[in-house]
Amino acid sequence: MAAITEKTARAYSDLVEINETGAKGYQEAAEGVSNPQLKSEFSQLSQQRAQFASELKQHASQYGIQTDQEGTIEGAVADAAAAVHRGWINLKSAITGQDDNAILGEAETGDATALKAYETALSAEGLPQEAKSLIQQQHSQILAAKNKITAMKKISIASTAMPIVKATRIMRVAFFCAPTHQGE
Repeated sequence: MAAITEKTARAYSDLVEINETGAKGYQEAAEGVSNPQLKSEFSQLSQQRAQFASELKQHASQYGIQTDQEGTIEGAVADAAAAVHRGWINLKSAITGQDDNAILGEAETGDATALKAYETALSAEGLPQEAKSLIQQQHSQILAAKNKITAMKKISIASTAMPIVKATRIMRVAFFCAPTHQGE
């Protein structure tokens, strides 16, 4: 087995942390949305991210990498950043009255952050091929989830705007078709 570099160990730790954060974030998003389809989707994504974290921990342990960052400065910083992001989702949800569009936007941002972490991990020198394969597979699934969330967000925004568009059209028709009282 090839020697594991510090960058490889750090990549594993970062990906475990980002997936644990994602699992918590998606669970909170599922609790914050009103649409039953979104609740289900977010719950499934929460379970997926928890599974990703578990796979990465198991994989890392095969290489002798300890992914538990408790008690380290890096772990404290990562925990604080994760808490701030989850707090932002909660705050935004509360302010917007649990606006599904806002929560979709935060989920999209979270996945974009996760994708960057995966791309950073994939560029780590000395990453064993087996690790690279697992990380690429998870990256692809996160990218697919992000694309789906982006599409759901666009549909949600369009469906929210549709009544406004219809009302505007009705008002235009009513205005132009209204009888005029000229010459009476």
